[in-house]
Amino acid sequence: MRLTKGVDIRTVGSGNIGASNVWRTYGMRYGLPVMLLDITKGFAPALAATLVDGHLAGVLAGAAAMAGHARPVYLGFAKGGKMVATTGGAFLGAAAPVGLIGAAGWILVFLATRYASVASVVAAGSLPAIAYGLGYGWPVIGFGAAAGIGVLVLHRANLRRLVAGTESRFQLRGRRSPGGGSGGGTTVRAGPSSARMR
Repeated sequence: MRLTKGVDIRTVGSGNIGASNVWRTYGMRYGLPVMLLDITKGFAPALAATLVDGHLAGVLAGAAAMAGHARPVYLGFAKGGKMVATTGGAFLGAAAPVGLIGAAGWILVFLATRYASVASVVAAGSLPAIAYGLGYGWPVIGFGAAAGIGVLVLHRANLRRLVAGTESRFQLRGRRSPGGGSGGGTTVRAGPSSARMR
């Protein structure tokens, strides 16, 4: 965002560097490319490692990408993204059917609730059951369980706001991005609460 907007994304919205905060702050024009990059970040290494050496190597590569997204080396291991999109990409690379079903679950829960945090926790939490149901071995099932726990931990603040009734829902409305200028395309506007989000 420094190159295109002259703004450090860590200083706006929730302060999160992931796609959700970019989308909320600047709209789909910027949020969608960031989401695709986050997905690719998990997909590419997981797919390459799976093709070369099997599922165990694939999930280890995906896990490394997720950890790097959550605590980036280039930020001095400071807070990064909440690794939802990167998790999805890692599963698409290592076990595509699991990733596709998990993504479908995320979309359904999001459409039903408009809470990205709820959709993320539910979808990630379902991954080990999906992997088991599809007959995958312990590396993919264990990876699903670890990913679910990781996403849950990174969303603990969101869950506290849900309990308190202050978590904001996504609402698809047009608005101008901070600092002027159009966010581009369909943008996301905060719901009734001004609480910090993902």
